[in-house]
Amino acid sequence: MEQIIKIDTEYITLGQFLKLAEIIDSGGMAKWFLSEHEIFINGEQDQRRGKKLRDGDSIEIEKIGKFLVVKQ
Repeated sequence: MEQIIKIDTEYITLGQFLKLAEIIDSGGMAKWFLSEHEIFINGEQDQRRGKKLRDGDSIEIEKIGKFLVVKQ
């Protein structure tokens, strides 16, 4: 089951998403987290901390879960 992550802006970055979804405790952990975990955005692997996530984007992180970005 996908977790819904609600945003109120046009987009958020992958690093911001990780913090908003409570996967990491601080933005400083994003670089380390991305180097240690495979992340798939809309079915394609992407490790860029600055990758823009928009309404409807699906994120899958192995062993952590599936997420869906939804604009409020």
